[in-house]
Amino acid sequence: MGHREDLLEGAKKCLVEKGFVRTTARDIVSASGTNLASIGYHYGSKDALLTEAFIGLIEEWGAVFQDGLDGQGGSMERFRALWEGVLAQHEKSGPIWAASLEVALGRDEKPELRAMLAASQAEGRRGLIAMLTDTPEDRLDERDVRTLGGFYQALLHGLMIQWLFDPESASTAEEFTEGMRRAAEAMTRPAGTP
Repeated sequence: MGHREDLLEGAKKCLVEKGFVRTTARDIVSASGTNLASIGYHYGSKDALLTEAFIGLIEEWGAVFQDGLDGQGGSMERFRALWEGVLAQHEKSGPIWAASLEVALGRDEKPELRAMLAASQAEGRRGLIAMLTDTPEDRLDERDVRTLGGFYQALLHGLMIQWLFDPESASTAEEFTEGMRRAAEAMTRPAGTP
């Protein structure tokens, strides 16, 4: 591997171990075996490197779910299978989610990093739609991404926050799916039906 790849792998390691805010350029250099100047040369800034590392971690996490999800796209079985997979990976993905919350809750501490992460949200939403519905990403339009993708992303973030807050009381995949079924049933019930 070259310095660029070494830096990326070092940044991933630091994100998992320290998060965004506590990771310094020196931490990344130490973890990657490179030098400080190589961060600027290859990525422009530490925050740009950390953002690319975060996106890489999310892609690696998402790749776990690409194949082998049970059920037909759009079915409750597929819905449940995805959440079972998410929860099965919570130990590995917990530090990644904590790091993203760190940036979100820090609001003005790292505005450039926040903007870079916000710009990557559409890609995550597209991936969730594709996993849950079997719709190829290139067939999704902006409305799909903002509506269905935003909805799935809110579910994912909500479940991960439940787990980060208290794993023991977080919803199981079965409970989460049953909640979705009940919500959909209530919303499609004819007016005036109890």
